[in-house]
Amino acid sequence: MKVEDLFELRQGNGFELMHIEASESSDINFVSRTAQNNGVAAKVDKVDNAEPFPAGSITVALGGSVLSSFVQLKSFYTAFHIMVLVPKKEMSLQEKLYYCMCIKTNAYRYSYGRQANKTLRDIELPDIVPNWAYSITVGPIKTLVNAKIIPTLKIENWREFKVGDLFNIINGIKYPADWREKGDLPLVSTSASNNGISDYITTRPEKYKNILTVAYSGSVGITFFHKNDVFVGETVFALIPKFDNNVYIAMFLCTIFNFHNKKYGYGRKIIGSRYIFDTIKLPAKGNTPNWTYMENYIKCLPYSDRISH
Repeated sequence: MKVEDLFELRQGNGFELMHIEASESSDINFVSRTAQNNGVAAKVDKVDNAEPFPAGSITVALGGSVLSSFVQLKSFYTAFHIMVLVPKKEMSLQEKLYYCMCIKTNAYRYSYGRQANKTLRDIELPDIVPNWAYSITVGPIKTLVNAKIIPTLKIENWREFKVGDLFNIINGIKYPADWREKGDLPLVSTSASNNGISDYITTRPEKYKNILTVAYSGSVGITFFHKNDVFVGETVFALIPKFDNNVYIAMFLCTIFNFHNKKYGYGRKIIGSRYIFDTIKLPAKGNTPNWTYMENYIKCLPYSDRISH
């Protein structure tokens, strides 16, 4: 079956957030093309003469983080290049979440700035939802971390450090889809979703773990942490830490890298020979990064107890 067989495809609103009144007390979300926070960029007031899309619809990004797909649990408006999928027959939340996953797995087809647009309707989906999909649990996530004790960041006291002083930078390897055999080793591409993983291949000697990956084309600058073995594909850097890395430090660093990735937008690629001289600001202890502070800061955040070690 194809997407158009299961869903009605409706163009999003194409609104600009700057022209809509934001309101934290509103029950209407504004959905953009981001792969974060279920695609929601803000809460907004009702727009005159424009009814929001109903809760329970699926949003799919046609550009930006292409094919990022989410079930919207509240009514919403959308930014440009968002398609709204409304089921043609009644579906459970678990079924919708399953189809979101299926749509996202096709994101690798839309690298290098290519948008989904008319091709979304022809994406093939499984005819039958597997039994395991119905066991997906959806509910509030609880945390045991007391958010009231988060330390102050004091960014004005941070120091600049060169990327090349913190990491060994290794180029990914070209490995086209028609060369691959299916397996259990994740392949990291330039995708901004699914932690950058776009395929699973048979094992190869070129694999790394406990690293950061940075896309230098496609979703330029997007950075992820990989605790377990991954194969790093074309147009992606593997950042091999020169320090004693762990998941908490990595989460802190990914946030910093992703905050700075906007400087690589609009088609500008990252050049490896220059990237080693790029700088990021970090908490410091003397002339070295304060890794202990970064680790403890993440541990103080709500839901940090949900991070897999």
